[in-house]
Amino acid sequence: MSNTSNFREAIQNARGNALVGPNVINNALPYVGGGLILTALGAYGGLNVISSNPGIFMPTFWVALIAELILFFVVRNVAEKANNATALPLLATYSLLSGYTLSGIIFVALSTSGVGINGIGIAALGCGITFIAARQIGSNLSDEDGLALAKTVRLGIIALVVVLVGQLVFSLFFGQIPQFLDIAISGVGVLLFVGASVVDFYILPRAYKDEQYLSAALSMYLTYINLFIFILRLLIAINRD
Repeated sequence: MSNTSNFREAIQNARGNALVGPNVINNALPYVGGGLILTALGAYGGLNVISSNPGIFMPTFWVALIAELILFFVVRNVAEKANNATALPLLATYSLLSGYTLSGIIFVALSTSGVGINGIGIAALGCGITFIAARQIGSNLSDEDGLALAKTVRLGIIALVVVLVGQLVFSLFFGQIPQFLDIAISGVGVLLFVGASVVDFYILPRAYKDEQYLSAALSMYLTYINLFIFILRLLIAINRD
């Protein structure tokens, strides 16, 4: 979903306006694919660290997570200026770090009975199917439906973040949340990011010019990474002992 700081302005400008970047999604897709490949490599490296030297994984995880958060804002600002030569290596580094931080939940999935490598494949396949369906639906949304869906998904994701922070605080003081709540939160997350993937195909051509394809790529990348995470969370929660 569009991650720009002027998201509200982009939605307002989208109302009744012609596309400002009719080719921005096509331009962005190779970089989304490349970012996902780099993410897989980063996750593979993280899994190797967990297997060979688990004691250093958590310290390096926190370092990678902090660096990833900082790099996100840097990449976003550079990409929005269409400074693609500078943004591209930064986006590649961000993708690798994202993969490393994802290796924790992937390790949990691999270790969970009933999930394993098949569950990871299901999550990846779910993202692919969502992409195909979202492109068809989002590209053909009317302004009224597109704007309504964008606002609904945006508010839903804000609420989801609040719930996830609450879940983290609860787990620190009281332990794991009940299974049914974990399933509910994960299921809502899946639905929201499926909606966000549809919104991307409506909003991005109205928010970015063709030369801002790396900004669009970053937005789409975040949508599908989060969708992958929440599908995995749902599978893990369903199979939790």
